[in-house]
Amino acid sequence: MTDTRIAKPDSGLPLNRSSPWKKMRRCWQLYVIIAIPLAMTILFNYVPMVGLQIAFRQYSARGGIWGSQWVGFRYFITFFTSPSSLRIIGNTIVISLYTIAASFPFAIILAIALNEAFSLRFKKFVQMMTYAPYFISTVVLVSIMQQLLDPQLGIINTVLSSFGIELGSIMGQPSAFRHLYVWSGVWQTTGYSAILYLAALTSVSPELHEAAVVDGCNKFQRIWHVDIPSLVPTIMMLLIINMGYVMSVGFEKVFLMQTPGVLSVSEVMSTYIYRIGLVNFDFSFSTAIGFINSSINLVLMLSFNTLSRVFTKNSLF
Repeated sequence: MTDTRIAKPDSGLPLNRSSPWKKMRRCWQLYVIIAIPLAMTILFNYVPMVGLQIAFRQYSARGGIWGSQWVGFRYFITFFTSPSSLRIIGNTIVISLYTIAASFPFAIILAIALNEAFSLRFKKFVQMMTYAPYFISTVVLVSIMQQLLDPQLGIINTVLSSFGIELGSIMGQPSAFRHLYVWSGVWQTTGYSAILYLAALTSVSPELHEAAVVDGCNKFQRIWHVDIPSLVPTIMMLLIINMGYVMSVGFEKVFLMQTPGVLSVSEVMSTYIYRIGLVNFDFSFSTAIGFINSSINLVLMLSFNTLSRVFTKNSLF
């Protein structure tokens, strides 16, 4: 009779274990699939980290990375002692947090509204109309804003002037820059962001809604007690990821919207790095600022991930 007992380490029976290499040979197709993206990640994300030492050297093209003079934390001290450093960091954080605070509620509300829509045709039409702006390039979006807000020919100023309201150049006003940046982004990305929440809502068990109906809950109560709690893990995951990009405000849109009159509120880390590194050719200083930028992002993401794990039991790692 064949012995069918499960082998234990101390039972004396032979263990039916295959080595990791045998497992890899058995599933070699999966490793081939991930080999190319893994190689690209290493090549483009980790190998360039060797160049971070430029931030600690007085870089010169003649000496190269390894032949340039080592200066330690000189450029880090220069940035933090600069009168404009706090203003630039503050502008970056304010615009990022303003964007997160404005964009998240609208995407969630749109997803819940579409999920509750009865007409499938209406649902598809609204989803298409809200998703379409995501495909507009940043250059085109800023051009549309400039045309609409033009002080002479813009339709908004033309309508307001007919009521005796003269606003002048709206895009040249420092008080309007952040609002224009954030709410144009909300209009462009809300439809795309809502897709993730719609996918999460599809996983909600219909039995929960049926039980809520039996308990006498109306539609708004079911949304509050069933739908929104089911979205919490998705919301926290996206918040954690976004906190890792707080200091990485989109360079292209900010740069295109910048004018000399709004530079005091629009100068962020990415545009400052561009001016220092590519305009002034100070590669060591710009690398040091970029290193500071990435370090702040990492600290914010890790901190928010820890807080999320403690208070909501949801985290990336």
